Amino acid sequence: MAEAKVPIFVVDEYLCYGCGACIALCPTNALDLVNRLAIVKQESCTLCEHCIPSCPVFALRIEDVKA
Repeated sequence: MAEAKVPIFVVDEYLCYGCGACIALCPTNALDLVNRLAIVKQESCTLCEHCIPSCPVFALRIEDVKA
């Protein structure tokens, strides 16, 4: 039986420099800036991907992780 996986939103902490572009576009306010790093509130994120194209350094993505 295959392992169950669930999608989550990820911010690459090595690429993100805290410009805030993603935060301005998030319709559910699922992103915050903490110490110049975008942080995802997973419980608020609907995985709509509105923020992904806004990132100038491609630090945002959706990954499948083990459930």
